[in-house]
Amino acid sequence: MTERSGPSTIVDVAAAAGVSVATVSRALRGLDRVSPATRERIRKVAEELHYVASPTATSLASGQTQIIGVVVPFPSRWYFAGIVSSIGKALRARGYQVLLFDLERDVFDARLTLTRSMLWKRVDGVISINIPMTEDELDLLGGLHVPIISVGYRLPGRASVGIDDAAAARTATEHIVELGHRDIAFIGAGMAGAALIQTPMSRADGFRTVLREHGIPVREDWVLRTDWTAEHSRELALGLLADPEQRPTAFVCGSDEIAFGVHMAAREHDLRIPHDVSIIGIDDHYLAGVFALTTVRQDLTAQGEAAVTQLLAELAPNGTTARDEQVVLPTELIVRSSTAPPP
Repeated sequence: MTERSGPSTIVDVAAAAGVSVATVSRALRGLDRVSPATRERIRKVAEELHYVASPTATSLASGQTQIIGVVVPFPSRWYFAGIVSSIGKALRARGYQVLLFDLERDVFDARLTLTRSMLWKRVDGVISINIPMTEDELDLLGGLHVPIISVGYRLPGRASVGIDDAAAARTATEHIVELGHRDIAFIGAGMAGAALIQTPMSRADGFRTVLREHGIPVREDWVLRTDWTAEHSRELALGLLADPEQRPTAFVCGSDEIAFGVHMAAREHDLRIPHDVSIIGIDDHYLAGVFALTTVRQDLTAQGEAAVTQLLAELAPNGTTARDEQVVLPTELIVRSSTAPPP
C-alpha cells in the first residue's frame, strides 16, 4: 500500500477499503449494519494506515461527539469539584468524555454566560451544576436541541438530580434541638444578588421551620448571610461569640466549609467544642472527619451517577426522559464529637 505523508484520515481509510466514510465509522465503533468481512477489511486497512479515529470525523458520521458538556460556576469549591469528578468517572465508564465549561469570574458569586460558540457542534448533552440559568441560556440550549440535566438546582421543564436542601437543614436543626439547645444561630443564608441563591434559601428555611415547630423564637439577627467561605463565616461567628452573655450555644451551618470557619472562631474565643458551643454542618466534606464535625451527609458520587444515567437515557436512540423528572437522593445524619447538650 502506498505510503502517504501526514496522518491518515477516515476518508483515506474509506477510499482504501472501497466503502463510505459512514461505513468506516460504524465498523470501527462496533455498530450494526456492517458485515463481518467488511468490518475485518476496514480494521486491517485502518491498521496499515495507522489511522486513529478523530472525534470530528466520528461526529460527522454519527451526528454525535461522545462528549458531554459539564457547566460549573465555581469549580474550585469542594461541592462542584466533587460532582465534576463523579460525573467524569461515570461518563468515562460509558465511553464518553467531559468538556468542562468554567463560568467562574473574578467577582465573587458572579458567573459568565453560556454562549452559542461554547456549545455549537461540540457536545451531545449538558449537565449543569447548581446554576439558575437565564431564559436566554435555556432558549439557546433549546435552539441547539441539546438535552440538559441539572444537578442541585431545578431548572423549569428539565430533569434534575439533587437532595432536599430544606430537609437536610431540618435534620441538622432537629439534632441540635433534641440535644436541648434553644439559643441557636444559623450561618449560611444567601447573599443579596448572589448567583447561587436556591440552596442557601432552602437551608435557611429548613432551619427556621424546625425552630418554629418547637416554639423556639427565630432570632433573625442570628440568621447570617455569608459568601459560603470558611474565612467569611469565621468573621461572622467571631462577632456572635464576642459577648459571653449574649451568644449562641449552638450553630447550624449551611455547609461544612462554613462550619470550619465557625470552628476556628470558637477556638479564637477559647471556647471548647462541644462543651461551650456545638457546631453542625451539611455536606460531609472530606475534612469533616478531621474536624470531628457532626454533619448531614450528601452523596456526591450518587448524584453524579444519577445525572449521567438520566442524560444518556435521553441521548439513546428513541430515548425518553421525563422533561420534569426529579431524582431526590437521601441525606444522612453523621454524628461526631462537635455537638453535645448545652452547657
